[in-house]
Amino acid sequence: MSITGKKWVRAAALCALVLSVGACGLPRSGPTKSELLADSNSPINDAIVVLVNDQVNRATAVTPSLGFSKAFSNAPLVGSDTIQPGDTLGISIWENVDTGILTTAGAPAALEEVQVDGSGFIFIPYAGRIKASGNSPEAIRRIITAKLAEQTPDPQVLVRRLAGDGSTVTITGAVSGQGVYPIERPTRTLNAMLARAGGIAISPEIAKIKVNRGSQTGEVWFQDLFDHPETNIALRGGDRILVEEDSRSYTAIGATGGQSRVRFETQNLSAMEALAQVGGLSGSSADPKGIFVLRDETADIANTVLGRSDLRGTQRMVYVLNLTEPNGMFKARDFTIRDGDTIYVTEAPYVQWTKLLSALTGSLATAGSISSLNQSLSGSGT
Repeated sequence: MSITGKKWVRAAALCALVLSVGACGLPRSGPTKSELLADSNSPINDAIVVLVNDQVNRATAVTPSLGFSKAFSNAPLVGSDTIQPGDTLGISIWENVDTGILTTAGAPAALEEVQVDGSGFIFIPYAGRIKASGNSPEAIRRIITAKLAEQTPDPQVLVRRLAGDGSTVTITGAVSGQGVYPIERPTRTLNAMLARAGGIAISPEIAKIKVNRGSQTGEVWFQDLFDHPETNIALRGGDRILVEEDSRSYTAIGATGGQSRVRFETQNLSAMEALAQVGGLSGSSADPKGIFVLRDETADIANTVLGRSDLRGTQRMVYVLNLTEPNGMFKARDFTIRDGDTIYVTEAPYVQWTKLLSALTGSLATAGSISSLNQSLSGSGT
């Protein structure tokens, strides 16, 4: 065979090798940008691809709306002097005689712990059963005085409200001291009660406070207690307070510094911050023109983004960020990531060529080794 013929044979063999390597399917982290955009134009595809701009950022900037209803916000502070079932009272009685019905030699009769029963009553010797719930200590003092005055001259009565077992709240979750706490004068509001429990035990930026009151539930960010004083509601007996960490998360895959499911670290998270949380873009493989955010969007937002009104139900949306545009990084900074989002960073086009060349070089080296081995074996056999 001539030299030219041999060259053509080698060229054909090389082409066949390239095609075979490409056909084998080189490993990669996912579809390329061109593949995703091509699939989005398919008539059978149900995802809508949108290039992110300022209008898209405004339409999609939806953050969780937390807060208390008017039933919570308008409730007044619990009166520190109002007695309720379960409260404990301290009662002292003096009689204006040397030998009285309850006292002797001027010493007071001390009833240190008198608990209000479930029906709201207490029992005082010689005064009988007295309605305590709904009354203030002063009102109870007058009732006891009037009843004892019928049996002893000019009795002197002192009534004190001790820690109210009936007016308590339960605090659980990420606090320093979980437990049941009485509502007292210094702890009649939500923030004060949390402080009484030792404060929260997680980062304030991602702490949520949930209050259950009967069949009603309200929830606020911990920081709202300071930024919005109206959220520092008055507590009621039986309130259940739960402090928990924000459970929102997103998934980062593709050519990023780390691929994982990631929890939110702040109340509001931008695409740029989300990428930073996973180590940013991979410097050796990421395509800054192909950053995709996959999301199930509500029909209202999807219609606003697309300038339509005919969409119904949840829509699969794919938002595309291009960091190489003049304002690309600003758009990524302003794009809000939401709970359940998937961020996919595509590989740069040259990465596949690099992998192909690497695989091809390895294949040629293997072929060369085999050829040398065959020649060696042939030489040995002659």
